[in-house]
Amino acid sequence: MSETGPQVQHVEVSEDETGMRLDRWLRTQFPSVPLGALSKVVRTGQVRVDGGRAKMDTRLAAGQTVRLPPIAHPGSAPTGAVGEGDAAALEAMLVYRDEVVAVLNKPYGLAVQGGSGVSRHVDGMLEAWRDRKGRKPRLVHRLDRDTTGVLVVALTRSAAAHLAEQFRGRDAHKRYLAVTRGHPSPSEGRIATWIARDPTDGERMAIFPNKTKETQRAISHYETLDRSGQFSLLSLEPVTGRTHQLRVHCAHMGVPILGDPKYFNVENWALPGGIQNRLHLHAERIRLPHPNGGMLDVSAPVSHHIAQSLSVLGLSVPPKLGWPLEE
Repeated sequence: MSETGPQVQHVEVSEDETGMRLDRWLRTQFPSVPLGALSKVVRTGQVRVDGGRAKMDTRLAAGQTVRLPPIAHPGSAPTGAVGEGDAAALEAMLVYRDEVVAVLNKPYGLAVQGGSGVSRHVDGMLEAWRDRKGRKPRLVHRLDRDTTGVLVVALTRSAAAHLAEQFRGRDAHKRYLAVTRGHPSPSEGRIATWIARDPTDGERMAIFPNKTKETQRAISHYETLDRSGQFSLLSLEPVTGRTHQLRVHCAHMGVPILGDPKYFNVENWALPGGIQNRLHLHAERIRLPHPNGGMLDVSAPVSHHIAQSLSVLGLSVPPKLGWPLEE
């Protein structure tokens, strides 16, 4: 439908966009247009909501109609650059997808978000999945760069809000597998500590004996799944989600995770032949309420370097892992 020409458009606000500010909504419609230019067309009344003038901070509701002037076609080129091969790489990682959620099996060494010295990361790669309205999928939780395994991505705004709430409220249950040097005693249990940044090394976390204004409570459950010689295969479930929590807890118990460059603290010890010097920590399964009802319950096979180490060390993952996620 047009008003004064074929380039003027009237777009209906979807249920998923309810509550979105007009400025953010316009960025999804015109991702390549500077915010200043969008502000000008709103200020001069060229953008109308249900026929009336609006402001950039106007909240939209499902079913409203927004008049869009001929600035650019909705879904024009996104502001973020799409790297060559990103779409294929995401498809290769994909272990589950429906209309609102995708779950990736993140490989070793791939950062989830950008930072100093990071040129490629999952958040940037998701530009390849931006839809025709310019909407990009959203991260709802994180994995360390060297941790492999399940990473949940929201495909819609409402799904992102729902999933983020599940992670904040501890309704998301995550299970990790770790290969460690040594055997925890007892073989299964709960570990609770106070954790904070190491004052001598800001890139590491450290455990403190008491609560302070800097520390946070960190709680994990663990279970020994298999043992071989001086090595163990552990199942780990973080109750809280502190930085490096599982890695710090394993080191604190005297069973550091193989290949951990920050917390493996066994002196005069070398990796056995056939074992790659990579972190042996894998997010194996995640279970949480699905945005559309029911449960999202997805597992991801271990990465190649961990599978190789399990074979070399004679460790095996039980065919059915019932602890602690089965209900």
